Amino acid sequence: MTAAGGAPTAIFWLRRDLRLHDNAGLWHALNEHARVQPVFIFDTDILGALRSRADRRVDFIHQALRQLDAALRRHGSALRVYVGTAEEAFGRILQDFAVSAVYANEDYEPVAVARDARVQRLLAARGVAWHGSKDQVVFAQREVVKDDGQPYTVFTPYSRKWKSRLDASHLQPWPSEQHLANLAPADPADFAAPAGGGLPELAALGFEPTGLVYAPPSVPAKLLRAYQAERDFPAAAGTSQLGVHLRFGTGSIRALVQTARGLSETFLNELIWREFFQMLLWHYPQTVDKAFKPAYDAIAWRNDVSEFERWKVGTTGYPLVDAGMRELNATGFMHNRVRMVVASFLCKHLLIDWRWGEAYFAAQLLDYDQSANVGNWQWAAGCGADAAPYFRVFNPELQAGKFDRDGRYIRHWVPEWGSSAYPSPMVEHAAARQRCLDAYRKALESAD
Repeated sequence: MTAAGGAPTAIFWLRRDLRLHDNAGLWHALNEHARVQPVFIFDTDILGALRSRADRRVDFIHQALRQLDAALRRHGSALRVYVGTAEEAFGRILQDFAVSAVYANEDYEPVAVARDARVQRLLAARGVAWHGSKDQVVFAQREVVKDDGQPYTVFTPYSRKWKSRLDASHLQPWPSEQHLANLAPADPADFAAPAGGGLPELAALGFEPTGLVYAPPSVPAKLLRAYQAERDFPAAAGTSQLGVHLRFGTGSIRALVQTARGLSETFLNELIWREFFQMLLWHYPQTVDKAFKPAYDAIAWRNDVSEFERWKVGTTGYPLVDAGMRELNATGFMHNRVRMVVASFLCKHLLIDWRWGEAYFAAQLLDYDQSANVGNWQWAAGCGADAAPYFRVFNPELQAGKFDRDGRYIRHWVPEWGSSAYPSPMVEHAAARQRCLDAYRKALESAD
């Protein structure tokens, strides 16, 4: 094992950036140091909170790391993997290497910000410098704000300012792949087995394969050209399904924005929504579990556990809602239009707290991203920034008739639909809508 008294080594900590190309933090490390060791930490604080051994996200990360490690080995290096809390891992890293500096790309979620602050204090106590880089967004949290310096809380003016600020320099790639000669060389004995720091098997992490097949990110130009026309129809292959690649950084946001600019303004706006939600959560970290509009925390949610269970498994009697939930449970994915419908149904038809739905999506979604999940659930519940008004209640039957007219999506996931085996609607739309309006109105009036 590499001794702490060996050659000075800069550490590059992979997190939401599992790639060697166009990686800002890695580029800085490679250009400023002659010896750079990439590391990844399977954080037990995160792994311990996962409910299932068959977690698709862990499987995705594991497969992405396997490919990344193979690429490093082609350049004479190898990935060093640690299992433990971030602080525990860095305690071992500081023993294993003569660490000259630590580089990482910034993470803006509240828990990640707190974790990074703890690691920075640990490093500072040892005299090791920390270098953070912007990589997973085009504009970081303070870079697109109102003229008075306050954060935007409405998307349209935010997106206008975002676009007005964008120029070629923001999309210039960081060609980290051109400087891999400065990677720390691998000692075969050091990296031959998990005990030496290599990638452990899923079973050793407490997880199992899920059947997920990793595929590199790809965005066909044909899909983007048709995106505005096709994106709302769940039976069509009209969405990019790039959320997981953006979440774990297996693709570059700069390259994706560059592609979108010339092909689809609608798709570009979706990428800007992603940054809008990240900015909101950074400025308002309390919205992880508090309504952005505090008055909405006074809503008298019904929170019926049996109804929540029917929603989770897809037996509500509303076929579009049920199809979406079954797709989520089976694949870890749900079409975006359907996500809006099932979220609205939970919060407004059933009057179940949006936090229950947000937590369930957090456990199931392959592309789970906290800022987008919290932002979209609060949008659906009416309590978020720039949210749908509380009196907007999606009618699942009308949504199905408009976006799945021939029932192709529904039949795929709800084969018993139309038979006696399919349940009747668990709630009548008009009555549920009125109950929702009454509950929301009462809460808002009490807050005045």
